[in-house]
Amino acid sequence: MKTTRAKVRYASIAGIAAIGLALTGCSSGGSANSGDASNGQDSRGPITYVQGKDNSNVVRPLIAKWNDAHPDEKVTFKEQSDQADQQHDDLVQHFQAKDENYDVVDVDVVWTAEFAAKGWLTPLTGKMKIDTSKLLPATVKTATYNNTLYAAPQTSDGALLYYRKDLVKTPPTTWDEMMKDCSIAKENGIGCYAGQFAKYEGLTVNASEAINGSGGSVLNKSGSPDVDTADAKAGLQNLVDAFKDGNIPAEAITYQEEQGRTAFENGKLLFLRNWPYVYNLAKTDGSSKVKDTFGIAPIPGKDGTGASTLGGHNAAISVYSKHKATAHDFLEFLESNETQKFFATQGSLAPVVGDLYTDSELTSKLPYLPTLLKSIESAEPRPVTPFYPAVTKAIQDNTYAALKGSKSVDQALSDMQAALKTATSSGN
Repeated sequence: MKTTRAKVRYASIAGIAAIGLALTGCSSGGSANSGDASNGQDSRGPITYVQGKDNSNVVRPLIAKWNDAHPDEKVTFKEQSDQADQQHDDLVQHFQAKDENYDVVDVDVVWTAEFAAKGWLTPLTGKMKIDTSKLLPATVKTATYNNTLYAAPQTSDGALLYYRKDLVKTPPTTWDEMMKDCSIAKENGIGCYAGQFAKYEGLTVNASEAINGSGGSVLNKSGSPDVDTADAKAGLQNLVDAFKDGNIPAEAITYQEEQGRTAFENGKLLFLRNWPYVYNLAKTDGSSKVKDTFGIAPIPGKDGTGASTLGGHNAAISVYSKHKATAHDFLEFLESNETQKFFATQGSLAPVVGDLYTDSELTSKLPYLPTLLKSIESAEPRPVTPFYPAVTKAIQDNTYAALKGSKSVDQALSDMQAALKTATSSGN
């Protein structure tokens, strides 16, 4: 999924954490590389930090600041592509090669369990321990696998609804209200609503939010697939119907984050579901036509605020790093209040430090923070399972088929249910 920080957003799946617990006995755990994990914990020296494309120019200034203060422990930035799948595969390739030059890696919250289960991440225990007391509890959970912290929460995320406040005086609080407002878009010759509907991880997120926001769930509380229900059908049907009647423009079937952002900034959309990073760019891009005319609100659901995906990124230390002491200190640098404020002000990235959401200096610059906190607090938990790739594929494939019209909603959900059962039992 394209994003400024690899904004991969996987399914917001209620109850999927239970699957992670159920599958722990099936995973290899991190013990296979326990020797690698302990090597270099007292060693300091140059390290490399690996992350997706730095579109908002957040990483380079931070690394320059670190390097000025640590001339003997300089950090080199290895910038990946802006495609999340490519970022994931790049990390896997280098982990499998036991590459010592991928010291600290930026991982989407979904990848933490997968990489930890394969023994590629250094447990943040003992000498590697970090203080998590000031962090949002939900972010700490995303970095934890088998009751062990494997990564440092770096940024959080929740979905926001961007809207044209010059055309819509009061943002819609429900999906039905938003669909009714689409008449305003038609009157102004622009598209109504878009999210991320290309066949990639963003589609998993949007489908899950639609299902959860309609009262359904992808998995039930016991962790079993649960999409073959009336509520789940209502959620997916909302998206399918919006494509059919044009409330979601036909071209949005190709949209990842950036395509939607560009369309909104060009004044071609009334509503956009996207992440907080859009706020800063829409306000400052020289080409943005909406910098003074857009507002933000929580994403709408069936009866009120919808169920956002809990997003975000964690920073982890590779077990193959030779300078883990430096890598550990760099993690703490990323979590410092000063760095977290810079993430927010420079890149509209959601802090993981809870107190910053009520920090007067920040909220004066970023008035969306209280709305974002509300989104994060109402978000569904992220999956904690090493078998997530099969789960997301089941959602993507069948949702995309329904949006394209090659499957009915009923058939898509029936097939999704079957594929999820296979995916979640693959480790047994």
